[in-house]
Amino acid sequence: MRSQLRSGGVSESVIDDAVLILSELLSNACKHGRPLGDALAGDGDVRAAWRVDARGRLIVEVTDGGGPTRPAPATPSVTAHGGRGLNIITALADDWGVQDGVRGEVTVWVVVHEDVHDPDAGCRQDGFATRVTAPALADMSGLDFADAFDDLG
Repeated sequence: MRSQLRSGGVSESVIDDAVLILSELLSNACKHGRPLGDALAGDGDVRAAWRVDARGRLIVEVTDGGGPTRPAPATPSVTAHGGRGLNIITALADDWGVQDGVRGEVTVWVVVHEDVHDPDAGCRQDGFATRVTAPALADMSGLDFADAFDDLG
């Protein structure tokens, strides 16, 4: 993601926000969502995508198979080990929301920056889009979750 956004002319500060947002979305999908497809647990996939649309907005999306709760910002205690991800996204992003899809799929989308064509954002006006699916867990023996996403960008 980082290298593609950089080659697309997106500024480093916007890229840093996008990478953190993608990380939070993937963590939430793995923790709270079901895998895509027919798998009940374990080997199922989540889907990540990012693009600069025709209006110049940088959009990041993560899709999973849905879960028992809807994504919503939490109010964690000071000592809680989690529950801050969507609050971080709310603070960094221009907008975000949840879209229901086919077969129970849920996509959390984030408008990281409203106008990457803004000269202050340091971007050129070429649009691009990317979709990434995580490698199968069976192909990654000996790796933990973070290692699986090291070469996404």
